Amino acid sequence: MKNMITTGDMAVFFTYFVIVTVYGYWVYRRKKKTATDTKDFFLAEGSLTWWAIGASLIASNISAEQFIGMSGDGYFVGIAVAAYEWIAAVALIIIAVWFIPVYLKNRIYTMPQFLKTRYNETVALIMAVFWLFLYVFVNLTSILYLGALAINGLLGGEYLHAVMIALSVFAVIITLGGMKVIGYTDVVQVGVLIIGGLATTYMALTLVSESFGLGHSALAGFNALLKDAPDHFHMILQKPDAASSQEYINKYLVLPGILMYAAGQWIVNLNYWGCNQYITQRALGADLKTARHGILFAALLKLMMPVIVMLPGIAAYVLQKNGHLPGLSSKDGAYAAILGFLPAGLKGLSIAALTAAIVASLAGKANSISTIFTLDIYHRYINKAASEKKLVWTGRLVVIIAMVLAILFTWRDLLGIGGEGGFTFIQKYTGFISPGVFAMFLLGMFWKRTTGAAAIAGVVTGFTLCVFFNQFAVTVFGHETLLYTAYPNGKGGYEIPFLICMGLAFMFTMIIMVLVSLTGPKVSPRAFALDASMFRVSPAAIVLIVTILLILSALYIRFW
Repeated sequence: MKNMITTGDMAVFFTYFVIVTVYGYWVYRRKKKTATDTKDFFLAEGSLTWWAIGASLIASNISAEQFIGMSGDGYFVGIAVAAYEWIAAVALIIIAVWFIPVYLKNRIYTMPQFLKTRYNETVALIMAVFWLFLYVFVNLTSILYLGALAINGLLGGEYLHAVMIALSVFAVIITLGGMKVIGYTDVVQVGVLIIGGLATTYMALTLVSESFGLGHSALAGFNALLKDAPDHFHMILQKPDAASSQEYINKYLVLPGILMYAAGQWIVNLNYWGCNQYITQRALGADLKTARHGILFAALLKLMMPVIVMLPGIAAYVLQKNGHLPGLSSKDGAYAAILGFLPAGLKGLSIAALTAAIVASLAGKANSISTIFTLDIYHRYINKAASEKKLVWTGRLVVIIAMVLAILFTWRDLLGIGGEGGFTFIQKYTGFISPGVFAMFLLGMFWKRTTGAAAIAGVVTGFTLCVFFNQFAVTVFGHETLLYTAYPNGKGGYEIPFLICMGLAFMFTMIIMVLVSLTGPKVSPRAFALDASMFRVSPAAIVLIVTILLILSALYIRFW
């Protein structure tokens, strides 16, 4: 692995670094106000175009856990893992049409503000504190650790801490410029991410083609994948039976066939894209038309992400199966193994793509942490009389503190991210709370009777039931019930697929919230006023929605 980076690679990477830095500084100077206020710094109010919003959404979403983790799942399971990306496209359509109008009409700038406006301050404070801990100690740390680990591996494996600090400093520089700089530099970042990612996929497919004696052809390589690994090209895994191998059962536990489309897959995506400060913040400072088109643009980009983050994993599987990747020891090493075959220059482009994804995610997450702390805790409870200038500088200080905390906790992997795999780490700690949070937002937006007491009950119930179904249900109720089927996990026990656990927790949480709300007034005094005009969609948006759904339908029909 040593000396695999050439002078040409370093030149390509340095060019990327200079372009992003110079462009970010130009955006900062060109769009800087005489006096930066909170709406300008945290939301870039009115200044992000639809294409900047869409690109920023993708750049913030795609990071090391996708490149490394999803490529690893592509190696292990196959194309079925693309459901996380393709269902996200449908989720983004739902967010653009129904969620964003509610946020913008009620001038919502943060998710805790939504909870305060719709429910009460107690719910808002509880969730603000929770989100800060989640974003700093789960999301920020895992993005930083996985990113540094991936790039360090490509550099020879001796520079983990140096890479960690370099990524942090780069992200902080971008974040201190505010959401405008983040949004517009994300356009460059996502361009590098897509070009570098596609170059890696192209080389992976040509490697497969050459290994089968089919010449230097990416198309021939893809066809070879279809023929040599047909089991890796089914979106829907069949339910295991008595003859199923433990390996297949393990795949089903991760992606439980058609049932995940009736359960956790929707909760994961709708909660992530619609109830997540980190994501929605990009659209909250825009007008409805711009925000909606930006989100739909992101949905269109989402359709191509599996080509970048999943297909190299399937290529690695076929290459190893045929004896061309003897050194590959784990699924999470699949992407790095492919990068090892890239020629000089392309390795630098691929490292730039990885860096772009990591830095964009770090910057977006740090900005969200800063926004929630400054607007929902500092300004509301610590210093209500703070000036706009003081709030902005408080936000900048929080960015630095959050990044320092992330470095400290990832320095020796204090949270054990590397032990269980980064992608698993993130899904595990965010998935337990998703059913309750999504139920709270969904009923809060669209059912006027939902009460603050029901919101608190929903968060507690969702978390408790997720833990119960994941850890204790099999012991209490057995392996098979009307609600679920548990499968052997290869470790001497039985498990219910986690996406099914999330679906069950969400269903019962909704029931509990409805029952609690029925004890209150018929219309909550804090309910939002909704009207049909809020949800009208322009002809251009309709064309984009239909295009996305047609492409998605074709993909599912082809790879069902």
